[in-house]
Amino acid sequence: QVQLVESGGGLVQPGGSLRLSCAASGSIFRVNDMGWYRQAPGKERELVALITSGGSTNYVDSVKGRFTISRDNAKNTVYLQMNSLKPEDTAVYYCNADTIVINTRTPLPTYRSLEVWGQGTLVTVSS
Repeated sequence: QVQLVESGGGLVQPGGSLRLSCAASGSIFRVNDMGWYRQAPGKERELVALITSGGSTNYVDSVKGRFTISRDNAKNTVYLQMNSLKPEDTAVYYCNADTIVINTRTPLPTYRSLEVWGQGTLVTVSS
């Protein structure tokens, strides 16, 4: 019922920049928190950055000052601007959204919470 489509990954040299985008679509009533996670080979998935519907942000210590998360509520889209990239930033980056979905097929609309994940986009930082 809800899909997250990511874009913007790729290969970049150390010190370079990339911008990830993630757009939510489907039977969305509201999108609450949105975030970016990453998973490097052999490591657990970790939260990189989080943004609330009101715009409050939180970052893992390793990316503070280098990454910026933002969102466009009108487009249900979240972005991750990544600057000063390091080889240790290499990972698959996943978008996550806490949504409220609406079902209008019933006599009265119904609502339910739904956590959604994107398919992942690979970021490789290498010279």
